Amino acid sequence: MDSQTLMRLSEQVIAHTYNRFPILPVRGKGTRIWDREGKEYIDFFSGLAVCNLGHCHPRVVRAIQDQAERLIHVSNLYYIEPQIELASLLCQHSFADKVFFCNSGAEANEGALKLARKYAKEKMGQDRYEIITMEHSFHGRTLATLTATGQTKYQKGYAPLMPGFKYVPFDNLEAVRKAIDSKTCAVLLEPIQGEGGVRVPKEGYLKGLREICHEKGILLILDEVQVGMGRTGKLFAYEHENVEPDLLTLAKSLAGGVPIGALLMKEEVARSFEPGDHASTFGGNFLATAAGVAALQAILEEGMLENCQKVGAYFLTKLQGLQNKFNFVADVRGRGLILGMELKIDGAEIVKEMMKRGFLVNCTMNNVLRFLPPLIITEEEVDQMIEALEEVFKKIT
Repeated sequence: MDSQTLMRLSEQVIAHTYNRFPILPVRGKGTRIWDREGKEYIDFFSGLAVCNLGHCHPRVVRAIQDQAERLIHVSNLYYIEPQIELASLLCQHSFADKVFFCNSGAEANEGALKLARKYAKEKMGQDRYEIITMEHSFHGRTLATLTATGQTKYQKGYAPLMPGFKYVPFDNLEAVRKAIDSKTCAVLLEPIQGEGGVRVPKEGYLKGLREICHEKGILLILDEVQVGMGRTGKLFAYEHENVEPDLLTLAKSLAGGVPIGALLMKEEVARSFEPGDHASTFGGNFLATAAGVAALQAILEEGMLENCQKVGAYFLTKLQGLQNKFNFVADVRGRGLILGMELKIDGAEIVKEMMKRGFLVNCTMNNVLRFLPPLIITEEEVDQMIEALEEVFKKIT
């Protein structure tokens, strides 16, 4: 069956929840993927920040192969060795004392919302259930995480939404302070908003939130589903301001491409979860956590954080160079290898033009080009992408 036939079949048998690009990838290695016709693409999207190590990293592939030959799944009613190992590594390299494993970022955030409410009711009273989130945020597609998401376009058609959420402007400490009342139990946010347009807060914002939450006795929850696991040049984005959350969520790149989610917790908060309070059949299974151990060890041991810092800074200057050349570029921003270029025009056609030239990029918020390359990307590959992007920009003008 040829590619066009397969794509037509896809439209017939798969729910139309995505507007897909006409690419049918069949192989990946490092920063590159190939389609069925053999066309090569340099991936500056990483499967939406999932393939931080690049495609088919050898350590992750070996871990999956070895584990699949031994045992794929039992149940969380038994002890699972790679799950224990991955949780230990995460606690060792973060603020956390305990970890709960699930299968996605939405599930991790769902767990955080449940735990925050249960903890607050136990510690502060039954009327403590409200959670403050940020405008332009994104936290998932379940009903609760959809409600936590501060973008009405994702919520359309799903009313009534879950009660107990309040939205404030991102990067505005005073707005958070004013929103806290006798019902507030937590503040939830992304350290850098990804779907919201790669919006980076001012220095001191996270530290200020930590101080406010401590003062008011409420929890600080960080959603690092997109920006965690090295994406910003540090293992976790909160490290840039030397603060510690009470809860933190991970997913996407945690297992090098295998579905996984994790909720990291401080001991005091984790104690509010008792057996039967929360669970996930597939959460922390052998295959996902074995891949997670390999992926985390690779990030820590193979210089990926250092490369992210170095190439990310280089990439940012190159994007700023394009901003100086083209007046329809409104802003360039980001940290590490999550970078955004805000345009005064729609970005959809630019994504398509870049694809024709063999580069996978993304557009969010209709006019923000988002770049999420693997942490192993090189300056030479950045140069190639910038050259192609400049060609596209010249074509537009």
